[in-house]
Amino acid sequence: MDRPLKNKRYIHAKLLFNPSAGAARTHPIEIVDIIHELQAQRIIPEPFLVEKGCDLEGTVKQAFEKGFRLFIVCGGDGTISAVARILAGTNATLGVIPIGTQNNVPLSFGIPDDIPSAIALLRTGKRVKIDLGQATCENTVLTFLEGISIGLVADLFPTVDDIQHGDLSKIGEAFKTLTSSPPAEISLLLDQKKRMQDLGHVVLITNMPFIGFHYQVCPAKSFRDGFLNVIHMADLTKMELLKYIFLGIGMDRPEDPRIQHIRVRKVIIDTHPTMTVMADGIVLGTGKVTIEVLHHALSVIVNPTVLLPVKPMNQ
Repeated sequence: MDRPLKNKRYIHAKLLFNPSAGAARTHPIEIVDIIHELQAQRIIPEPFLVEKGCDLEGTVKQAFEKGFRLFIVCGGDGTISAVARILAGTNATLGVIPIGTQNNVPLSFGIPDDIPSAIALLRTGKRVKIDLGQATCENTVLTFLEGISIGLVADLFPTVDDIQHGDLSKIGEAFKTLTSSPPAEISLLLDQKKRMQDLGHVVLITNMPFIGFHYQVCPAKSFRDGFLNVIHMADLTKMELLKYIFLGIGMDRPEDPRIQHIRVRKVIIDTHPTMTVMADGIVLGTGKVTIEVLHHALSVIVNPTVLLPVKPMNQ
C-alpha cells in the first residue's frame, strides 16, 4: 500500500516543457499550472522550455551531470522521443505528462490525458525498463522510441503533421504526395534468417503498441519484450493502407489479411527504387536501413495496469 503523500520525501526533477505541443488545442497549457500540480505531489521541478533552436541535448546532459535522475517531459510524442534518445543507456528515469496532439507514447504507457492524474502517476506509477530501437541508414545512426516508417508514410508525415497542428493549407500538398508516390520492391532480411520480398508502398517497424491515429499494431507491454514489430503492408492500395495508419483502425477490429505482423530483433530493409526512411519523425535518408532492438535501454514510469496480462489481439 502506498504511504500517505505527506510522508513521502520530496523529489527533484528536471521538467522539460514544450509550450507548442498540441498547438491546435483551444486552451493552451500553462507551465505554472504544471509546476503547481507537481509541487502538490512533492515533486520539485527545475523547468526548461523546449523551443525551436534550443539546446535540448545539452540541457538534459547538464542536468544529469548535476545529479538529476528524474526527467519529466511535458509535451507530445516528438519531445518524449527526443528526450528518450538522450537518456538511453543511463540510470535516469523518464516521466511523461501528455499534452501533445496524438499522445501515442503516453497511451502505450497507460498515462491518462488528464494532467493532474498523469502527474499523480509520477508518484504511484511503476518504474520499468523498456526497449528502444536503433536504425542505421546511409551514414546516420539514430536511437528511436516509437518506430521507423519507410515509403509513403514517411513522405506524408511532415505535411500530415502540419495539418494535425491546424495548417489546412497543406492538404493539397499531402494529396499531391499521395497521388505521385510509386510502389517499390521491398526486400526484408529478418533476424539474418528469413527473406521476404514484395511490392508495396509502406513498411513500418514499431516499438510502441500505438502509432498514427491510435492504430494499435501490437499488444500492450510490447515496448519491453525484446522485440521490434514489423508491419508489412504488401499489396494494399494507398487508400487502404492510409485507412489503417491515419484513421485509427486498430487490432480490436478484423484486419486485412494482407497486413503481416512479424516480431524481430533485427531487420535489414532495402527498397528499389529507394524509399524515404524516417525514425520518430526524423528523416534518416533513403534506401537500405538496418534496424535492431536495444533491450531494456531506458527506465520510464508507466501505469501498472499496462503490465497486467491481456487477452490476445484479434488478427
